[in-house]
Amino acid sequence: MFSTTVTVRGYECDANGHVNHAVYHQYGEHGRTETLRDLGIEIADMTAAGLGPVILETTVRFLAELRAGDDVDILLDLRFGEGKTFRMDIELRRRDVVAATITGTMGLLDHDTRRLVADPRGRLRALADPEGVQLLDDPDDSVK
Repeated sequence: MFSTTVTVRGYECDANGHVNHAVYHQYGEHGRTETLRDLGIEIADMTAAGLGPVILETTVRFLAELRAGDDVDILLDLRFGEGKTFRMDIELRRRDVVAATITGTMGLLDHDTRRLVADPRGRLRALADPEGVQLLDDPDDSVK
């Protein structure tokens, strides 16, 4: 499982003093981007290859408040199956409390055809650095 940490900034909070709902999606996006970087893939590399990541579905479950100054661990599980889509599921944790879960279905968009590529794992593997390729080839289909 991949992880990174952010600190809640005051302007991310609403009138109730907790993180605004839309910011949870931004934390998820940060986790997705950092996961790609951990694989050795920059967004510019994907763009140069005529590809872009797309979110097809995302659901957030709010379980506990996040407030200004909280350190939030973003834990992301990347899973591939058969077909054009893959999963990027996220837990947002404040210390040992799960504050939210974000489930997401993703794809890779071919910029020329405006369609999803048939083998997103293979296309990411082609862009990843050697260590990233090893993570993408994990036998249980999950980045650890």
